[in-house]
Amino acid sequence: MAVFNEAAVVDAADVLVAQRLCALAKEDDERVALALALVVRGLRAGSVCLDLRSVEAQVDVPDLPWPAIEGWLAAVWASPLLEAPHVLRRQEHLLYLDRYWREEVQVAEDLRAMVSRSAVDSTADVERLFPAGYEEQREAAEIALAQRVTVLTGGPGTGKTTTVARLLALFAGQAATGRRLRIALAAPTGKAAARLQQAVGEEIEKLDLVDRRRLTGLQATTLHRLLGSRPDSSSRFRHHRGNRLPHDVIVVDETSMVSLTMMARLLEAVRPQSRLLLVGDPDQLASVDAGAVLADLVDGLGAGGGSPVVALRTSHRFGESIGALASAIRDGAASAAIAVLEAGGDHVEWMVDDDPAVALRKVLLPQALALRQAAILGDARSALQTLDEHRLLCAHRRGPQGVGHWNRQVERWLTEATGEPIWSDWYVGRPVLVTANDYGLGLYNGDTGVTVNGPDGLRAAIAGGGEPRAFATSRLPDLETMYAMTIHKSQGSQAAEVTVVMPPVDSRLLTRELFYTAVTRAKTKVRVVGSAEEVRAAIEKRAVRATGLALRLRDSS
Repeated sequence: MAVFNEAAVVDAADVLVAQRLCALAKEDDERVALALALVVRGLRAGSVCLDLRSVEAQVDVPDLPWPAIEGWLAAVWASPLLEAPHVLRRQEHLLYLDRYWREEVQVAEDLRAMVSRSAVDSTADVERLFPAGYEEQREAAEIALAQRVTVLTGGPGTGKTTTVARLLALFAGQAATGRRLRIALAAPTGKAAARLQQAVGEEIEKLDLVDRRRLTGLQATTLHRLLGSRPDSSSRFRHHRGNRLPHDVIVVDETSMVSLTMMARLLEAVRPQSRLLLVGDPDQLASVDAGAVLADLVDGLGAGGGSPVVALRTSHRFGESIGALASAIRDGAASAAIAVLEAGGDHVEWMVDDDPAVALRKVLLPQALALRQAAILGDARSALQTLDEHRLLCAHRRGPQGVGHWNRQVERWLTEATGEPIWSDWYVGRPVLVTANDYGLGLYNGDTGVTVNGPDGLRAAIAGGGEPRAFATSRLPDLETMYAMTIHKSQGSQAAEVTVVMPPVDSRLLTRELFYTAVTRAKTKVRVVGSAEEVRAAIEKRAVRATGLALRLRDSS
């Protein structure tokens, strides 16, 4: 294991965990210890389990002393670590830590039970709520009416929110006379929950409903708050199998960001007679924690008749060129994506430059100066509108292509342009990103804002569903400057223009899912900064996460 540690395949924490558990189980075979260390390493990278047969190819580090595969498998399968009380578990050729094996088994069983329960309801209002032009959404509605669980997928602009709002109207109209349907809207993050609430509310206002009161005032929340966080546990909640959620309908948006553990906690808390609508884009980045649940649901439940998975494919948001680029990335067609970039146009721009600072200065400095001007005048609304005109997205936080570098670079350009050095973290016109939830203030990780002049000095104007909210800067410690932000942080948000700074070819973050997520943040224009080699490497590299959930779901279908 020392050799694998020196090669940075496993780190010191992985080795120490493996050595300690092997010592407790009196396991002295170093091949087993290596397998255990690799399982722990995989969890940090988002994998739920380990496939020993393919790990050498996935690590792809030359000259390592890998054990002979047949002997390695035999040693691991015979280890006392797989015996009660079970540190490790085996599922066919996959190796798990016990907790994640249990959670995957539970998710598969709970989903199997929900899919097997039909929901027979009248379809009388389907044609009215999903008229001509809503054919894809109507198909989703018909599936949702017949199932207790529905997986609704689609890229940005395909009408997922429209479908959700009209489905809620359909469900509410079928509820017993005078009874208000108990509806929960939830998302993995506070920012995503706030966007869901606003979007669903706006769509419901557009509908011609007989009794709108049944759907007014819907509030969205995080999954943690929906399930009831407990101070004594980060992975257990007040609602569970013995204390179910009271809701008739539960909608979860941005399901691609939901981890295996959180999905297990949600499913065990849903009442058998409730409807569950899981919404998201399986081609986007997965959860920062272990699991790729939405992709597994699509893969495992999407085949065969009676599938609860429905995909919306027609995008109504992008211009033709952005849509073509996103489709090429999603489909793994690197040459087609490069052709779209080379063709350029009003909506797609490609910057191939070893030092893009000169070109990016022309993009970033005017926006920074406009932010500053609106902030000096105390015009929070204009400042926030300016902030949403462009996003600079990076894969990394540090390094020459990272968020920190570009934040400092824009501040240097501002100093040169204005002649006023920036002496403090807080200055007029500073764009900010909230990095932690503050339920007392109603602020969520991912909220954005701008520091503006106020009657009593500087205030942080934070964007919300309505008017900007102003906060004293001293009340907001969990903020960072946001001339640039990470692609992970941008997930679920949109901007008129987006500039994507590609990481180097050897970056572990350079993946198809990362690139697709970044490009699909743009409404009207996307600018890609990087070489053809970086673009091709991103599209050809999948974010591989080892899981067994799709296999379990296919086997049970």
